[in-house]
Amino acid sequence: MDVLIVTPTYNERENLPVLAAGILKHEGARILVVDDGSPDGTGAIADALAAQHPGRIEVMHRTGPRGLGRSYVDGLQHAIREGRAEFICQMDSDLSHNPEYLPDLVAAAAANDLVIGSRYLHGVSVVNWPLHRIFLSAFANRYVRLITSLSISDCTSGYRCWRREALARMPIANMVSDGYSFLVEMLYEAKRRGLRIGEVPIIFIERRQGQSKLSSNVLLESLIMPWRLVFRSRS
Repeated sequence: MDVLIVTPTYNERENLPVLAAGILKHEGARILVVDDGSPDGTGAIADALAAQHPGRIEVMHRTGPRGLGRSYVDGLQHAIREGRAEFICQMDSDLSHNPEYLPDLVAAAAANDLVIGSRYLHGVSVVNWPLHRIFLSAFANRYVRLITSLSISDCTSGYRCWRREALARMPIANMVSDGYSFLVEMLYEAKRRGLRIGEVPIIFIERRQGQSKLSSNVLLESLIMPWRLVFRSRS
């Protein structure tokens, strides 16, 4: 089984080697690092890891507009064009997504087109978040579900596994989100196309090193995007 994990990076030089070691423990797992021009040298770290693990780690150095959404558009399109992986996963590079859950996501993808690693499937499964961050995340999910009618418990989770043929049906090149709202945009479009969407429980751990990329612009885009999706689908 061939599983390709697409992980965008921006200033994650301390975290990337740890993440890569955790992923490569799983037979058949490969990594595509999509570095967004990290000024801290993450791209060079990724290149060194690729040299140490030929055939299992590949690096894409982006030079276009920055943003999580833009990185995923480039990375996921590359993964589809490559045509090797049976499953394509999305994963944060800050160690908040434990690679130990990869087999669970891939196993669930045998009966689904998209599987979400959910923090809220059985209560709240988050470690080291302050209370206001938990409230913000819970509100964001409730807000998205209310506006879009999505039924997934964790609409904003970035830990995902796609069947490659299902991902190939998605209009990835037409995604407009730059930040975390890309995750909601992709989920909404998957639902519109009738893809089978499942969830498996995970425990989310707040990043250990570096700083969060959550900004006021990202929050504003996340507030607007659900309405934009609904109006777009009606036009």
